[in-house]
Amino acid sequence: MGLDTFAAHTPEDIELTEDDLQAFKDANISLCGGIFSGDGCDGSFRGKVYAEYVLDVTGESLYSEWLPPDTVTEMYQSMAAYELARALEVEEMDPMDLAHSGLCKFFKVCSERGLGLVGWS
Repeated sequence: MGLDTFAAHTPEDIELTEDDLQAFKDANISLCGGIFSGDGCDGSFRGKVYAEYVLDVTGESLYSEWLPPDTVTEMYQSMAAYELARALEVEEMDPMDLAHSGLCKFFKVCSERGLGLVGWS
């Protein structure tokens, strides 16, 4: 079973505004794309590749038909905290120097723009 994940304003409408699309492009995101989804820069990615990690770190499943914006914001916060904790375990560093993963950047854009996620499988 495949899974494509799309950022969206509502569960019924996955059309993003030009400003939304530009925010994804500006974030310099690189994710695995699927048959119908892109590489993260267009507001979508192949969710199946990241589903287990997302569930482990956030407790939420990308296989949900709709994850509302508040949930996506909580997921972003969990991912960012996890990535920071992992980075600090590996080496002493200034937290401001942390370069987040493409997935974390994707969730950050969604959080900042009030976007939820539609899972299409």
